[in-house]
Amino acid sequence: MNTPDPITVQVIGASLVTIAEEMGAVLRRASYSTNIKERSDCSTALFDERGRLVAQAENMPIHMGSMTGLIDSLEASALTVRPGDVFITNDPYHGGGTHLPDITMVKPVFADDELIGYSANIAHHSDIGGRVPGSNAGDSNSLFQEGLRIPLVRFATADGVEQAPLAFVELNSRLPHERRGDMLAQLASVEIGERQLREVHRRYGRKTVRAATAYLLEHSRKRLAAALREVPDGTYRFRDLMDPSEGPATEIEVAITITGDRVALDFAGTGPQSPVGINVVRPALEATVYYALKAVLDPGIPPNGGFFDAVEITAPHGSIVNPVEPAPVTARTDTCQRVADVVLGALAEAVPQRVPAASHSTVTYVTFSGECDGQFFVYPEVVAGGGGARTTKDGLDAIQVHITNSSNLPIEALEQEYPLLVDTYELIPDSGGAGTHRGGLGVRRDVRILCDEAEFSAHADRQATRPWGLHGGGDGSLGRFVVNPGRDDERPLPGGRVSGVRLRKGDVLRVESPGSGGFGDPTLRDPERLREDLHNGRITEQAARDSYGFTSAD
Repeated sequence: MNTPDPITVQVIGASLVTIAEEMGAVLRRASYSTNIKERSDCSTALFDERGRLVAQAENMPIHMGSMTGLIDSLEASALTVRPGDVFITNDPYHGGGTHLPDITMVKPVFADDELIGYSANIAHHSDIGGRVPGSNAGDSNSLFQEGLRIPLVRFATADGVEQAPLAFVELNSRLPHERRGDMLAQLASVEIGERQLREVHRRYGRKTVRAATAYLLEHSRKRLAAALREVPDGTYRFRDLMDPSEGPATEIEVAITITGDRVALDFAGTGPQSPVGINVVRPALEATVYYALKAVLDPGIPPNGGFFDAVEITAPHGSIVNPVEPAPVTARTDTCQRVADVVLGALAEAVPQRVPAASHSTVTYVTFSGECDGQFFVYPEVVAGGGGARTTKDGLDAIQVHITNSSNLPIEALEQEYPLLVDTYELIPDSGGAGTHRGGLGVRRDVRILCDEAEFSAHADRQATRPWGLHGGGDGSLGRFVVNPGRDDERPLPGGRVSGVRLRKGDVLRVESPGSGGFGDPTLRDPERLREDLHNGRITEQAARDSYGFTSAD
């Protein structure tokens, strides 16, 4: 197959990425829930006829694994695929998903009855049933507690939407109207992708598009190979801990072996699967590893199937990063964040100038739910934290890191949509680890209940194990949840994995996210930068004295 000229290859590649981005815009604008339309907890992508990822919009790295897994499951299934068909699933063990709130949708794309690719998306639905509103509490102990499990099923045909699967999802959600709207938004998104992918094939010809796609995949593989050859051969190790739950803390350990232009990651030594929902199925593990390698080795590599093919991953069966069904998985992102940390920590030994200190590296996913004026509501949010200090710069404050890339829900939208009031939304002084370059700061968010009763559930980590500093930098602060801070009835919640916390009108739930690690010896920090930190309230005078040996007289 002859490769088109370089300009045509780049035009086709840019066209495919643009299609994926437009699919994402359609999904966000047509959806009903704030989690998708405001927070962008969704992703969109295109695959070639062989099921290889060729273009993904810049959304959530964790979603890479889910959509690839769905294509694999569809190709392995006994389902007949016809023009106009659309399929959905959310099954972490048999559908390629990573947890139940993420519903993945794919539409095979045909031209003249020939399969030319797939249009796919994934969206986090704010309630999919289960034992708690929001379907996302970290303390569930079985997959069956976490929500509706959807097998790979046909959602639509050329004649329109299949009402049975749509009705089944609606019936099992506390917010059926919202589920219908979000799923139809997903349908509109994959249909836009189908239409525009056909147009690219019509404009350039199928042979040309396939040749260009093959070139782009091979280009990603070669770029990764070139990046790996710049890293000294060897085996690099790192370990970290998840916060304990129903037992001791679970260890996450990796050994990364680089030999020439090949990389292999072995998670032997990682602890057993957890009794609560922090287990990571294979697609989520793969997506996390791909993200971390790309971020360090060559951030400009297109995240497509050519990159994935060059990475070897092994993980012990029955471990927290390769669990046995039906282990709970809803809070898998907290463990994915720790997987990213250990991969980065190992690479810090190989390429120390490319790796930052540990970020807050947790999802801090909170859910408020209840009833107001006869209407049930579910408000989900992921609270940002500190970004790790870098080799030449301070860490970023209040940022999402690693496998998440969602926005915060603006206070104006939150208070308009839900019977809640945000009393406080601010950076936490001293939460970033001390260093030549200071760690980024975590966030404090106080939410007041305005309805008669509400329920709070959450999953978070780094409430017992601090984000680590590098090269002498200090650790970042811990996160925490507190009911009614500063009042006589103040009550810290035990750990980051809680569910069914009852709140009444006037109660305040405080969320504090972790800060991040510092980089380098704190005593070498520029005094002028310290004065700026003091002036801006990022550190206190006590921290300046204790951590930096600095006084205002200096």
